[in-house]
Amino acid sequence: MELLKLDLQFFSGEKTESATPKKRQDARKKGQTAKSQDINTAVVLLAVFTYLMIAGNYLKTGIFSFFKNSFQDSITMEITEQNVMKLFISIVKELTMYLGPIMLVAMIAGVASNFLQVGVIFSMEAIQPKLEKINPISGFKRIFSMRAIVELVKSILKIGFIGAVTFSVLWAKMSVILSLAEKPVGTALATIGSLSVQMGLYASGSLLFLALLDFLYQKYDFEKSIRMSKQDIKDEYKTSEGDPLIKSKIKQRQREMAMRRMMQDVPTADVVITNPTHFAVVIKYDEEKGDAPYVVAKGADFLAQKIKMIAKENEVTTIENRPLARALYSQTEVGATIPEEFFKAVAEILAYVYRLKNKI
Repeated sequence: MELLKLDLQFFSGEKTESATPKKRQDARKKGQTAKSQDINTAVVLLAVFTYLMIAGNYLKTGIFSFFKNSFQDSITMEITEQNVMKLFISIVKELTMYLGPIMLVAMIAGVASNFLQVGVIFSMEAIQPKLEKINPISGFKRIFSMRAIVELVKSILKIGFIGAVTFSVLWAKMSVILSLAEKPVGTALATIGSLSVQMGLYASGSLLFLALLDFLYQKYDFEKSIRMSKQDIKDEYKTSEGDPLIKSKIKQRQREMAMRRMMQDVPTADVVITNPTHFAVVIKYDEEKGDAPYVVAKGADFLAQKIKMIAKENEVTTIENRPLARALYSQTEVGATIPEEFFKAVAEILAYVYRLKNKI
C-alpha cells in the first residue's frame, strides 16, 4: 500500500500535462515565448538584399558619383574649418540618402518578424539584470548542457547548408567570375555587386527555410518547458479558484445564513400555503414594497415542517392548497413576486386570511 502511494506521488509529479492558459499567460508576462532568432536574421537579410536588388542601379549611380566627387572636387579643396564642416555635412547627407533606406528596411523587417512570432509583449522581467547570469558555475552548466550541444549542432548544420547554397551560386557563375579580369573596372564592380546580391538572396532564403524548422523546434521545446504535473494543475486551481473544501464550507455557511434570514422573516408573513406535508411557501403582501405579493420563504420536507412550526408559534395562518403550494414552490424564488397566473388564487387566500384577522 505504501509503495502504491509512493508511485502515485511520483507519477503525479511528472510534468506530462499541457500548460494551462494561466501558466501560458504567466510565462508570457515573463517574456517567455516560442521564438527563433534565426527568423529575425533571415527576414532582415532577405529584406535588405531584396531592396539592394530593386534599388541596385540607384545605389550604383550614387556611390560612383560620391567617389567621383571625392577624388575630383574634394581632394583639391582648401583645408579650412568652414570647408571641412561643409564637406562633413555633405558626406553625412549623402550617406543618409543611400544607407538610410537600407537601415529603415532592416528595422521594419526586424519588427515585423518579431511581431509575427510573438505579437506585442512588454515585460520588465526579461530585461532585469540577474546575478546568476554572471555566476561562473551556472555559466559552465549552460556551456555543457544538452541545449548548448543542440545549438552547436544546429549552427554547424546552418553553416554547412548555407555555405553549400552560396558555393553552388558561385560555381554556377564561375565563367563570369573568371572573365572579370578582362572587363573594365566599372563593369567588374557592377558584376561583383550583382553576384553578391544573388548570393545574399539565396543565402537568406536558405536561412529562412532553416529558421522555420528552428521555430518548430523552439515551439516544441517551449511547450515541453512549460508542461505541468497533475499536482501543479491542482495547486494552480486551488490558488486561482480556492480550495474546493473551503469553497464548499463557504457555500454551506452562506446557505445557513440565508436560511436563518428566511426563517426570521416567517413571523412577519401573512400566510403559509402548504400541500400539507411536503411543501410550504410563505407569502407576504406589502403595499410599500410592491403591487403584488412576494415569497418570504419556502421549503420542502423537513424545512417545510420547520416553517410550519415557526408559523404556528407566531400565529401565522397556514392554508392547505396542494396544487398551488407545489406550483409556487417550483416556479418562484425567495424574495420574488408571485407569477401573474397565481394572482387570483393567492388574492383569494389573502382575502380569506385578512377576514380571519379582521383586517378588512
